[in-house]
Amino acid sequence: MVKQERALRTRATVLRAAADAFDRGGYEGTSLSQVSKAAGMSVGALTFHFSTKADLADAVLREGWEVTQAALERVTGQQTPALRVIIDLTLELARLMEENVSVRSAVRLARERPATPAWSDSWLPTVRKLLDEAHRSGQLREGALPADVATLVEHLTSGAEAYTRERRDTGPEPDTGHQSAVGRLERVWRLALTGVSASGNPVPATGTATDGP
Repeated sequence: MVKQERALRTRATVLRAAADAFDRGGYEGTSLSQVSKAAGMSVGALTFHFSTKADLADAVLREGWEVTQAALERVTGQQTPALRVIIDLTLELARLMEENVSVRSAVRLARERPATPAWSDSWLPTVRKLLDEAHRSGQLREGALPADVATLVEHLTSGAEAYTRERRDTGPEPDTGHQSAVGRLERVWRLALTGVSASGNPVPATGTATDGP
């Protein structure tokens, strides 16, 4: 039992070190030697648990997806209108990307590794179902098609990831209560829900904009 517990602790240490390395360097920019050094063990000890970098990346991906799925189940279990659930879900996804390195690493690995399902595959189908429900129950205004709102959700979530990575690369700004990815996304959602146009519809129909100055 003691030996098994030690093995589980070692595995968890390796996964934390690997998630941080993949998050910072990506799949191609991470080596087993980097992970073993960060985990405080030899490459041989590491490969006892994960024989290849691909195996290690798969384990990090699984952990990130499991955390995402747990959040998805928790948020969608709310007894609130579907549109509110969608907003809460995007905010929770932004929080996970900001605070949970395994999720952030899984997002990057899913994007960079060939033949790996996109991270959005773990939550976007649920968002689409909720949007259909919101549309049927009259929670969406006329002209706000579920497919278009789903595209908006994808863009907002991708933007939250890009913002989080930019802040990590440049260093965190002073905490003013409005600098987190979640706070930023909340403000964007307020704009999306209320609209930004004071004149009704200032955007020309597709194909009517001129190409020249």
